Order: sequence, then structure tokens, then C-alpha cells
Amino acid sequence: MAVIDCNSYKVYVNEAWGKLQTIIDENSYSKIGVLVDENTQNFCLPIFKEKLNTDQYIVILIQSGEQEKNIETCKVIWSELLEHGFDRHSLLINLGGGVIGDMGGFCACTFMRGMDFIQIPTTLLSQVDASVGGKLGIDFRDYKNLIGVIKDPVTVWIDDDFLKTLAQRQIRSGYAEIIKHALIKDAEMWEEIKVIDNLDGIDWAPIIERSVSIKRDVVTEDQFEGGIRKILNFGHTLGHAIESENLYHDDPLLHGEAIGIGMILEAYISKEMLDLREEDYIDIKNYILRIYPHYRERLNNEENILEKLLKDKKNRRGMVNFSLLKQLGDCAFDVVPDQSTIIKSLEDYKNH
Repeated sequence: MAVIDCNSYKVYVNEAWGKLQTIIDENSYSKIGVLVDENTQNFCLPIFKEKLNTDQYIVILIQSGEQEKNIETCKVIWSELLEHGFDRHSLLINLGGGVIGDMGGFCACTFMRGMDFIQIPTTLLSQVDASVGGKLGIDFRDYKNLIGVIKDPVTVWIDDDFLKTLAQRQIRSGYAEIIKHALIKDAEMWEEIKVIDNLDGIDWAPIIERSVSIKRDVVTEDQFEGGIRKILNFGHTLGHAIESENLYHDDPLLHGEAIGIGMILEAYISKEMLDLREEDYIDIKNYILRIYPHYRERLNNEENILEKLLKDKKNRRGMVNFSLLKQLGDCAFDVVPDQSTIIKSLEDYKNH
């Protein structure tokens, strides 16, 4: 059990649910809604209802998947809030993974110019990443998170019981962000996790707490991503481009799968441009490829991937800004590699 202070809100990990009930009751909300998709409705909502007195809560259902994180789904959410009489003194509880948290928070912040929301992340990915830092948003014209705001929740409530409802592929997806946090900020943690080959039967609570604490430390120093917070983008510049390129594939890459590829590619660029040692790059690449499948064919359309890089919201004056490893546990930001180095990273991955 842990409480992680993020200044304006707290992240609770495996705390007694009575505390969350108290937080909700203290605010005397006019209406309370719970945003779910079909998966969290079936597997997580029963756990949520068992823990809290939810008889008066209004359930709002949307379809699951990154492809649903768009303005059309927002219209559905806003319409539901309006039809059920929600106002600026209401609360929206986002029960689900990163899509639910991103889009639910965005809709809450923009409905009537802002109502409260609580994040209850139910995937490993959302528990260690999307739930912390206040970034909210939706995809637009196939570009990830292009429209959004930064706004803190009332609180974030993490319970690793929800992880028991996940398929192994979803656990692997979330684990990518844990790897990232270790690589950019905690070399000791990297040494500890890189011996893990089997993600079954892990006690996730202490790992979640440590990973969230790393992100908390970075975010509280730089809430609006003007400087050091950019290191959290390691693996995400190319990773997001690859994820977007594969969004409408018959079997779309999960976020963490794309970020796993992105970390290998950007570790290669780190080796080429900064001081990351060759042996550390090989270590990173080999470990990630032990955990995740090798998606060579997903990188075949290099031209489309490079085009999507140019639309990345981190870019400035037409330059693609990367966050790259100087060494294990130490990350630089606003590094601009040339296109030839980026292409070499793609070829290196495909030829492994």
C-alpha cells in the first residue's frame, strides 16, 4: 500500500477503498458517472461496484480501442453527460485503460468548461503511465494525441487486482513503460528488471509504485513539458509514428508493443549520436526482443513512418525532436537526428 503525492493530487496504490469513498463523499457531487468500454464493463465494473456504493452512479459505455479515441466518441460522451443532467459540479470516474483515461479526462475538462474527474486505471500501461501527469487528449486524422489539454484529476486510484482481468499481451504492453522509466531515470531498476523473462506471477504493486514515483518526480518538476518532462518521450517519437502507421492493420500494435520497438530504435540513435555504450544498446535491444515479438514487417513502409514523424506534436520549426539516452538512467531531450540515422535505426531493427 502506498500514497504518492503529486502536489495537487495523490496516487493511491492498493489502499483500502473506503478512502476513495471518502474523497467522493466529501465533494457532494451533483451527479457521478462512470465511463467504461465493453471490456471494463464486463470485467472491472463488477469489482468497482463491489468496492464502492455505486447505486446512483450513471454508467456511460463506449467502444474499446485506440481507433475509438476520436472526436466522434467524445460527442457520444458529451451527449450522455448532457442528457443525464451533468453540470460543472459533477464527477466523471474513468474506469479503464489509457484510452478511457485520456478521452474521459479530456471530455470532463471540456464539458461546461470543466468538471472533476477521477482516474481508476485498470491496465498496467495506464497504471504506470497514462494515469500520472495530467495529459489528456484524443487522436485526430490518424495522429496520436494531437488534440488535448493538461489537467490534473481529483485523484488516481490504482488497484493491482484489476490486472488479473488482463490478457498476457496487455500486461506486456504496460511493461514497456516500466522499462522506459528505468532506462531514463533509474539504472539500478533497469539492472533489476532486465533479468525478468516471465511476466506471470509477478508482485506488481512495488514495481508500479516505483515506476509511478519516477514519473511523478519528472512531472512535478516540469508540469507543462517545457524541459525535463520531455525525457518521458523516450521511445515514443518513433514509437508513436509506428503505432499510428499500424492503427488500421488487421492486428494493430498495442501502445506498449510500438513503444518497445521505439525504444530499440531510439537506443540505436542514442548510441550513434550520444554516449550510450554499444554493449548497453545491445542489452536493451536483446531484452526487449525477449519480451516482445519481433515486428519486422510493421516497419516496411519507412516513407509513411517518416511522414508521420513530421506531424509529431513535439516537433518545433519543422525539426523532429527526440529524447535519447546519454547513458543508462540519464536521458537528454530536444536532440535532432538526421534522417539517415533514423533510417539506419529502422534497418538495424529489421535486420536483427
